[in-house]
Amino acid sequence: MHIPENYLSPSTCAVFGAAMAPVWWLAVQKVKQEVPKEKMPMLGIGAAFSFLGMMFNLPLPGGTTGHAVGAVLLAIMFGPWSACLAVSIALFVQALFFGDGGLLAFGANCFNMAFVMPFAGFAIYRALKKAMPAHELIAAGAGAYVGINLAALCAAIEFGLQPLLFTDAAGHALYCPYPLAISIPAMMVGHLTLFGLAEVIFTTAILGYLKKAAPSLLADTAQQAGAGLKTIYGLVALLILGTPLGLLASGTAWGEWDPEELAEQDFLGSALGYTPAGMEDGFSFDALFPDYAIAGLPESFGYILSAIIGTALLILTFKIFASFIHTPTNYDASIAKH
Repeated sequence: MHIPENYLSPSTCAVFGAAMAPVWWLAVQKVKQEVPKEKMPMLGIGAAFSFLGMMFNLPLPGGTTGHAVGAVLLAIMFGPWSACLAVSIALFVQALFFGDGGLLAFGANCFNMAFVMPFAGFAIYRALKKAMPAHELIAAGAGAYVGINLAALCAAIEFGLQPLLFTDAAGHALYCPYPLAISIPAMMVGHLTLFGLAEVIFTTAILGYLKKAAPSLLADTAQQAGAGLKTIYGLVALLILGTPLGLLASGTAWGEWDPEELAEQDFLGSALGYTPAGMEDGFSFDALFPDYAIAGLPESFGYILSAIIGTALLILTFKIFASFIHTPTNYDASIAKH
């Protein structure tokens, strides 16, 4: 679901960047007002959950892959505004350091995974939890499933609009070449099935584990924010060590091919046969550790080290952020989550 560089036109990217700017500003204000300073490092760990979840690629018959995101999990744990900020920063770390998602497409990726997904999924969760308070995990799973599929649908529409809006004199697409009739079913078939199920399992498994092993981590008081950190750091370490499982999935996620690979795709009934000019001559950025690989290391070790680097950057970012805020004197957890 990570839209790469040059799949969307620069003008499309600019629209989504402009749309997300006030959302990010408001998210920062909400987090500063609603999340106690003592609880801020937990938000960094939550961002690490999302970052690590996105490293576990799953294969789909046909050669494509996908992954969970964890945005609804964070919305349940911290509230949707905090989830928006945490997932946005996780996506930025992925794009800047690991080349996972385009820098120009950062606004669009955040719109899909850090805005639509946590807010829509949290709304479903809250409504179902109110209707059946004894079945919180079912409500969380339903919210996660709806959230990831709405995010995937938004990405599919963004892909599918490109050949309608941007073509060259020969009628060839300048950016993503697949119209809505292809992009929507191609994206949704995986997310309505395997990837949606993965999101449900990821969300409910972590939430259920924390509720049993460290309920204080989900408490609504700042005083309890530091309790149970050994439990949660152990879970983070387990996820880091397990990330090489994502390497077992061969193939590339739909809509994330390199320009050279794209010319060989046959979603139009035959191989595309050309590289869209906007991709061939578009913006290029060399990440430090592309595809979570580190030169000189075996793939699995590079993957683990990348997971450690990404996790450390996210936790450090929120610790630094915490140093610039003051703990609200009238912290109200019900406001923070609603």
